[in-house]
Amino acid sequence: MNRSWFLAVTLVFLISCKQQQEKIYPIETSITESVYASVIVQPDSLYQAFTVVNGILDENLVEEGDLVNKGDVLVQIIKTNPEIASKNALLDLQLARENLEGGAAVLSSLEEEIKAAKLQYLNDSVNFKRQERLWEQQIGSRTNLESKKLAYDKSKTALERLQNEYNRTKKELETRYKQAQNAYRASQVNTTDYSVTSKIDGKVYALHKNPGEIVSPTQPLVTLGSANKFVIEMLVDEEDIVRLREGQPVYLRLDAYPEIIFTAVVHKIYPKKDERNQTFLVEALFEEAPEVLLPGLSGEANIVVAKRENALVIPRSFLIGKNRVRTENGIVEVITGLQSIDSIEIKNGITAKTELLPPEE
Repeated sequence: MNRSWFLAVTLVFLISCKQQQEKIYPIETSITESVYASVIVQPDSLYQAFTVVNGILDENLVEEGDLVNKGDVLVQIIKTNPEIASKNALLDLQLARENLEGGAAVLSSLEEEIKAAKLQYLNDSVNFKRQERLWEQQIGSRTNLESKKLAYDKSKTALERLQNEYNRTKKELETRYKQAQNAYRASQVNTTDYSVTSKIDGKVYALHKNPGEIVSPTQPLVTLGSANKFVIEMLVDEEDIVRLREGQPVYLRLDAYPEIIFTAVVHKIYPKKDERNQTFLVEALFEEAPEVLLPGLSGEANIVVAKRENALVIPRSFLIGKNRVRTENGIVEVITGLQSIDSIEIKNGITAKTELLPPEE
C-alpha cells in the first residue's frame, strides 16, 4: 500500500471525526451581557492636604495609619515671622481702640474745645443781639454794633470749624480702628495657615514631606480618606459608557484576592471623558467588602448591563462574522441578541433543533 495515500486517508478520517465531534445544537439557558472595566479601589473622600504658604516643615503631628477627626492639626510649618506680625497687629489695634474710645483719646480734647467755643459763641451771640436791639432804639454807636457782630461771626466760624474737625477726626479714627481690626484678623488667619488641618473624619494614608523640608502650596503634604468606606473606581471605554446606569450589578476580582468574586453596585457615573485614554470614570460600592482593603488595590470587573432567561444560546466561536452560522444546509443568517464573553443569544434564524457546524478554517 502506498504510504502517502495511507497518511492522506488517515488525515481525512481524523478531520471528519473532529468535525462530527464539534457539531452542536443551540440550547435554551440564561445569558448575561456585561461591560468590562479595569478597577482601582480607593478610600471614599480621598484627598490630599496642601499648605497655602511657603515655608519649612516643622513637624508631622500624625503618622500613616492614624485615625483623625475633622479639624485635627496634621502638619505644623515654622511660623516665627507671622507670630511677630500678629503681635504687632494686636498692638496697633489696641492703640487705635484707645485713640477712638479711651480717656486720653484725641476726640476728648476736641470735645473740650467745642464746649469752650459754644460758650464763647453763646456769649457773643447775646452781646450782639443786645447791641442790635439798642441800635434799633438809636442807642449806642454803629462801631460798637459792628464790633459785636464781628465777635459773633468769629465765634460762630470757630465753633463750626471745631465741629467739622471733630467729625473728620472721628471718621479718621474709626477708619483706622477698622483697618487695625482687619489687619489683626488677617495676621491671625496667616498664623493659622501655618497649621494644616484635616477636613474629614478619616485615616492618614501617606505623609509626603519630612521635617526640615521646604514646602509650598503646589506640593501635597498628607493624603487622607475614609477609614472604613471604600469606592471601586472603574475605567469604562466610551463605546460602552452609554449602556451603564446607576444600580447595575458589578462582579469583580481583585489581584489581592484572586480566588474570590466580589459583588458591587454602580453608584456614580462621571460624565466627563478622560481624553488621554478615552475612558469614563464609574464608581461602584461593595455589597460586602473584604475585611482588609488598602488604597490602590487593582483588578478587573464586569458590569452587568442586561440579562435574559430562556434565551437560545450558541458559543460565540460558532458565529461567522456578525450574523451568520454554518449548518448542514449551508450558511444561514441569524439575528443576534445579548452577548457574553463566550456565548451569544440567537433571536431568529435557527431553532434549538438546528445542527450547527463550526466555521470552516
